[in-house]
Amino acid sequence: MRKREQPVRIENLPAAFVDAQQVLQVIEQHGYEAYFVGGSVRDTLLHLPIHDVDLATSAYPAEVKQLFARTIDTGIEHGTVTVRYHRHSFEITTFRTESGYQDYRRPDRVTFVRSLQADLMRRDFTVNALAMRENGEVIDLFHGLFDLQAHIIRAVGDPDHRFQEDALRMMRSVRFGSQLDFTIEPVTLAAIQTNRALLAKIAIERIHVEFVKMLLGRAPLRGLQQMLTTHLLDYLPVLNQSVKQLTEVVNRPLAQRLANETQVWSWLAVNLGWEAPQIQSTLHAWKSSKQLTGAVTNVTAAIHALLEQHVTNWQLYQTGATSLTDAAQVVVALGHPDQTAALQQRYQELPIHSKHDLAINGKQLIQAGIKPGPALGNLLNSLEHQVVAGTIANETTQLLAAAKQQSEANKAW
Repeated sequence: MRKREQPVRIENLPAAFVDAQQVLQVIEQHGYEAYFVGGSVRDTLLHLPIHDVDLATSAYPAEVKQLFARTIDTGIEHGTVTVRYHRHSFEITTFRTESGYQDYRRPDRVTFVRSLQADLMRRDFTVNALAMRENGEVIDLFHGLFDLQAHIIRAVGDPDHRFQEDALRMMRSVRFGSQLDFTIEPVTLAAIQTNRALLAKIAIERIHVEFVKMLLGRAPLRGLQQMLTTHLLDYLPVLNQSVKQLTEVVNRPLAQRLANETQVWSWLAVNLGWEAPQIQSTLHAWKSSKQLTGAVTNVTAAIHALLEQHVTNWQLYQTGATSLTDAAQVVVALGHPDQTAALQQRYQELPIHSKHDLAINGKQLIQAGIKPGPALGNLLNSLEHQVVAGTIANETTQLLAAAKQQSEANKAW
């Protein structure tokens, strides 16, 4: 049995809570309970940046609306009302219980309750089941403080029930473990392995979010290892065909944390040997945007060029400043020296940085007597390549002369 924790009170609340304190005070003055709940409480205790501040109350939605002059029915069927107070907006959710979960994702029934304990009992992990009064006093009904101190991810109550309610929680457990650099305690980990097949019922878009957050965490390789150990990876598109390779990847050191989603997928692409077609098919299977797919394709090509120590001016030009930084940082993560500054200097020294910078255009070529059509487009592309390579100056007169010469040569050929 775990030792009962001593009461905890946070004396100096972060600024993110200050405006909302008055909202909780108004609710409490009318005889209801009101608390800060969830991730904001956890991250405050861990001295991490706070993103969203969630408020929960024993007041039912209709009662909350009576307490404030300006409200919006944001998600009132699930108990959430947005309150406008002193020019700020606050989402307030009524204590509730959930039941049904026939699709292993969403509750079939939501019931509003007056009990904080009943509300916290439906939450996923003990470290997320903490509440805090407006005066900073922490309410811990499930030993979340102990688990925070021990750096443990533990399901609230029976982990089998938690994962059968929402199978995405299995991914979230691995993600939180990586983000916080916590370990998943054995009973919760065993329940993930038991219930892993339920992940097939979750939309890839939801899995995608958790997977990327996991690889952006403090301990991504541990997260990946836990996905291998529990066989969650068997239910991820394309990656389920690379289990053997990923088993090798988790044993390679990651010298630096990955900073964004483009770096995540580029790092995977390099480690798994994906060429452009497989990058595109993989990200399509993961319902990624065309913009992300293009960025990962470019960054991966640049990484290979950096590893081979052969980055041409044209590759610098095509890749662009942002993607060059991503490529250089993935190379650092792979254990190689940082080339970011040198690459950016070379990029800035290029004669042009886009086709719009070219000192000639199609209209000028037509006026010079070159017929419109595919040949004109090819001519512009050739001039663009030559300017980037430095074999011709980006100057209109020189470009026109070169265009005429190449056009005549093409006719003669």
